[in-house]
Amino acid sequence: MGSSGQFTLPLPYRAAFLLIEPVFALAGAIIAHFKPLEYLQLTHGASAPMTTSSIPLSTNIVLTQLANLYLLFAFNEAFILRSTSDLRVWRTVLLGMLIADFGHLYSVSPLAPDIYWKVARWNVMDFGNVGFVYAGACMRLAFLCGIGLRVPPKEQGKATASFDKAK
Repeated sequence: MGSSGQFTLPLPYRAAFLLIEPVFALAGAIIAHFKPLEYLQLTHGASAPMTTSSIPLSTNIVLTQLANLYLLFAFNEAFILRSTSDLRVWRTVLLGMLIADFGHLYSVSPLAPDIYWKVARWNVMDFGNVGFVYAGACMRLAFLCGIGLRVPPKEQGKATASFDKAK
């Protein structure tokens, strides 16, 4: 922490927000757009179509829109957060993403309440839709609470990021 009000971005946040999440969001976008049948079958096999040709046009459009939102998610973390060292921008972006996390978790609620906690029953999509979202939300909450960030209270509104390794 220097006198300029910079905060040090700890390695776990750097790894999560600037690398891991953007890569997984990009993967989700690719699967939603280019492998819609697999995406639907992994989300809820019992209600998914049996063949690609039986996917309704409206569903293909919605999956492409979803893929686009995943790309936005990846872009926000991989590029927007990398382009600024302003703590206010980081907090604003991560708060928006945290709200999206809660919306994403809500979106799977029709699968039954136990989707949120019966980890042994999860498939790869459930790990992405629930487990990975839990992890991301927890990281965002920790960041927004200032956990691991060395920013004095008087500097918190105006601090800028230092991406150097924590000392």
